[in-house]
Amino acid sequence: QLVESGGGLVQAGGSLRLSCLASGRTFSMYPMGWFRQAPGNEREFVAGISWNGSDKGYADSVKGRFTISRDNAKDTMYLEMNSLKPEDTAVYYCAAARVTFVGIYATSSDEYAHWGQGTQVTVSS
Repeated sequence: QLVESGGGLVQAGGSLRLSCLASGRTFSMYPMGWFRQAPGNEREFVAGISWNGSDKGYADSVKGRFTISRDNAKDTMYLEMNSLKPEDTAVYYCAAARVTFVGIYATSSDEYAHWGQGTQVTVSS
């Protein structure tokens, strides 16, 4: 299971740090990622990270503001979000890739088999 935490309400320009804890099993050998979904929108890729954390990728909309990281010893992945904008408002989900995925990290939600329940991030203007 994947459990997100750290969401909340923040003013524009503020920061939040999301965490994603794996419980019941480890995902330390899996590429993982963060996605988000705003009301009326499809779920979109935010950031991805390789199994050992050496490779990372970001959506253009968050590049330079968000940082993805992971601590496999703690079975936890993070998303540091700075300079938040109202358009960042969404439910944020963490995910672990399918065991059959071959690659560094995936940008398509179809490549992820394990999802958390989501955490709400609201950025006020």
